[in-house]
Amino acid sequence: MPELDRLRERIAPLVAMLYPGDATAVLDDLVRLAARWAEPLATTGPARWDEGTAYLITYGGSFHREGEVPLQTLAGILRAHVGDVVTDVHLLPIYPWTSDDGFGVTDHRQVDPSLGTWDDIAQLRQDYALALDFVANHVSSSSTWFRRWLDRDPRYAGYFLEPGPDFDVSHVVRPRTTPLLHTYERPDGTQVRAWTTFGDDQVDVDPRTPAVLLDLTDVLLGYVSRGATTVRLDAIGYLWKESGTSCIHLPQTHAVIRIWRAIVDAVAPGTRLLTETNVPHADNITYFGDGSDEAHMVYQFALPPLVLHAFVTGRAGALTRWASGIGPVGPAATWFNFLASHDGIGLRPTVGLLSDADRDLLVERTRARGGRVSMARRPDGTEGVYELNTNFLDALVDPADPDPDASAVVRGLAAHAILLSVVGVPAVYYHSLFGSGQDEQGMQHSGIARRINRQVLDADLLAAELAEIPRRARMLAGLRHLLSVRRTQPGFSPFADQTVEALDERAFVVRRAAGTVHEIVAAINVSDEVVELPSLAGTDVLTGETVTALRLPPHGYAWLTPPPA
Repeated sequence: MPELDRLRERIAPLVAMLYPGDATAVLDDLVRLAARWAEPLATTGPARWDEGTAYLITYGGSFHREGEVPLQTLAGILRAHVGDVVTDVHLLPIYPWTSDDGFGVTDHRQVDPSLGTWDDIAQLRQDYALALDFVANHVSSSSTWFRRWLDRDPRYAGYFLEPGPDFDVSHVVRPRTTPLLHTYERPDGTQVRAWTTFGDDQVDVDPRTPAVLLDLTDVLLGYVSRGATTVRLDAIGYLWKESGTSCIHLPQTHAVIRIWRAIVDAVAPGTRLLTETNVPHADNITYFGDGSDEAHMVYQFALPPLVLHAFVTGRAGALTRWASGIGPVGPAATWFNFLASHDGIGLRPTVGLLSDADRDLLVERTRARGGRVSMARRPDGTEGVYELNTNFLDALVDPADPDPDASAVVRGLAAHAILLSVVGVPAVYYHSLFGSGQDEQGMQHSGIARRINRQVLDADLLAAELAEIPRRARMLAGLRHLLSVRRTQPGFSPFADQTVEALDERAFVVRRAAGTVHEIVAAINVSDEVVELPSLAGTDVLTGETVTALRLPPHGYAWLTPPPA
């Protein structure tokens, strides 16, 4: 196959860099693996990737109904309340697990029976493109891979990292305050220490062993064969470890992603790789490679904290300055934009974008609203704020607000108007779509800070609350309207130009597809004051009204197409 010949040529130098002593054999194995998957993947096709593209982020078990498996319940919720305003459904890990709400995976190749089956996944993708999570960096300490490694099974030799005394970890970057290494007992009673970036039940694999890379690649292609048009590479920045380095963003990690990009381009063209790296912006964007050879999409991790900062302060200056440097990536890559997710609001991406005082302000707001703050350990042994554990809608609201639910809706829709306006593809978290508040009881009962924004919703109760509770009903209706209008405006293409205009510190203004017939200007007031923007005029496509000089009420927003020449 010509595609496989091109694949071999494309990945040969990458494989040689990773495995200089075994390059030919590893290269042959990777090409053979790609060839084996080529036929099963021949019927896959690219998903939509235009102004109508929008992701819904959810767990497979986010919705519950008595007597029904959760994946079927999810499909029913989507049919009843969401419809075609989203094109893609991103399922957080759906595999058997032991910890971290799915990220301590015991078997990457199976669906958790408590959620449903691969047949349920197939039914879901009859209506939506599918994004599946690939937890490539680590496995559960109860997984077959790890248990067999502990048992010294030759098949799994080298699958996990047991650093010796000469392995220098003094520069390792940590996302947690837990120990880097944990001790485990082998069946013969001896003990061994293994590398654990995220905790004792999530043991890092070691792709320096070629068999690990082959196994991971097989898992990846298996997800594509199950219908995934997007594969999210969880915590991928930590994949490769070398003594004396930070063990994050290493050239070898980038090489692995480039190998995977080349393979999916060869045997499943149109499949998108999405890298999840909750790190400073300058590091995050390196995962695009040259725009055509690494990730198709990169999480826009700076967006959530900067949008939150804008609404907390009533000033969009920091957001405007940062967004002024963001534009289209290229014809084969774009940004994955989001505000809320299953994780908290990361503050590491604001390094160089917000001051310490700005970050302290967000920490104070989070705590005042009942949220928590998670810490990470620096290489010097000190701790710093890693993320804010809160519900995004609740974080937008002043703790002294007399009507917090009404304010959560008004501010929440304005914040999402920003999300849906900037260059890239938008992703909406299920709790934002349905106007949920934070689950303090779930967080306190579990002792897990991130559970504040992971509540499982009763499907029947949700239907009743959408009819009775204004916060839920108005958020869903407002987001459905924004998404429905967005898909009619080619100026919101993930590849259309973006120009950010500093017209008033209280407003975020972005012009898309400037100078073309598809030009559209988004203006969002982040303050509780009336903002006059007399230089902006046209037709507000959200209301159909003609605007001669834009006047935005507190937290108001508009999408303007230019007036006739």
